Amino acid sequence: MGKPNRKHRAAKQRARYGGADFPAMHGGAEERPPTAEEIGNAILAAAMESAQRGARGRSVQRDPVVVFTGRLAADDPLVHEVERGAHLAGQHLMTRVFRNGWLPADIHQAARRRVDDFAVSFLIDTMADAVRPFAPATVDETWVAQLGELAADAWWSDSAPHFGQWAAKHLLTTNEALTTVIEALALLILLPKLELITPLPGTARPTAAVPHHVDEKVLGRVRGLLAKAESTSFPEEAEALSAKAQELMTKYALDRVLVDDADTAVPDLPGARRMWLDTPYTDAKALLIDVVAKANRCRAVFSSAWGFMTIVGDDADLDAVELLSTSLLVQATRAMIANGDKASRSDKASRSDEARSRTFRKSFLVAYATRIGERLEAATAATIAESPEPQRLLPVLASHQIAVDAAFDTLFPQARNRGITIRSAAGWDAGRVAADRARLDQGRS
Repeated sequence: MGKPNRKHRAAKQRARYGGADFPAMHGGAEERPPTAEEIGNAILAAAMESAQRGARGRSVQRDPVVVFTGRLAADDPLVHEVERGAHLAGQHLMTRVFRNGWLPADIHQAARRRVDDFAVSFLIDTMADAVRPFAPATVDETWVAQLGELAADAWWSDSAPHFGQWAAKHLLTTNEALTTVIEALALLILLPKLELITPLPGTARPTAAVPHHVDEKVLGRVRGLLAKAESTSFPEEAEALSAKAQELMTKYALDRVLVDDADTAVPDLPGARRMWLDTPYTDAKALLIDVVAKANRCRAVFSSAWGFMTIVGDDADLDAVELLSTSLLVQATRAMIANGDKASRSDKASRSDEARSRTFRKSFLVAYATRIGERLEAATAATIAESPEPQRLLPVLASHQIAVDAAFDTLFPQARNRGITIRSAAGWDAGRVAADRARLDQGRS
């Protein structure tokens, strides 16, 4: 074939595949269609372009499907290669994200905030597929639990690529599905590297010590107290119930510390978990989690860019922090809204407007968290003082805190304290009053 004809065929191919300049088949004059690997690379390139534009706050100017495939009909022979290419691209990025410290729950939380439900479902399936090759005994229980909560399982048949079955399940055309995949993969590209807080699939050791989770009977009592606290309309009762829950968790933790100290064969190693926060006022909500963590012998750090807290501590203490923080966030938000409703019923319209402003509400939550932290610390100190063996307990707790601090500093060597600006004195005062109404000593009969 002459040079002009080869150029003509190459131009036709670029028009067919949206402008992509795929290599010619070796040893022949005919231009060949792209392989699954080449399409997978093109999908990654399109996802990269989408991620870069998204990071700059700009929309993608070109349809990403047209960039490298053109508009595909259902019977186009290229569809099968596109399906395989989408699978390769998804597995490549998901493996990298796992290695960068992201757990299934973290990926889901980031996805539900930034992409649509179709993209979320694709990512869940991709996670399930990425974990399938590993023996169950080598997958950490955290991974198993989080994948189970997401219902991440291989529901599709292995007789055909996942992409086509997933698209059919959601009634998407090939082009719509491919655009969704690129959107999902663009999110994965944007995810930063995190601290590796849980062993990767395939690396968990079956003989490792079993984590010290809170006894289910204790958890049941604590959940019952917190459920009552969340359901009552009386702030004093709600926070007295929360204080009782904190006291119960503290007593359990102190008993466990003494037992573990006597059993030197069972190492009490600190672990880590992440808690994701919903907007608005994420920094004020992070402060509330931080004070709960301190009251339960843990350390916490806030990732403001993505909106999550990482908490370091013993597994049982982490259970306590998760339970109590989740409940107190509900109670704090309700108290904040109730304060605004109360102001709206007053005679002064200006006070009502202020109580509903962002500055007032943020100041309210910061003050609420600060005061609750003071009271939780006092309740914990009182529980320690009233324990049967306080003199034996104190050095054990000090050793435990050293281990937690060492684990935290290893994970976050660059962590620094950061203040929160308060711009509403009225909001601060209202938050302190709301927290002071919580007679935490009521829970200490």
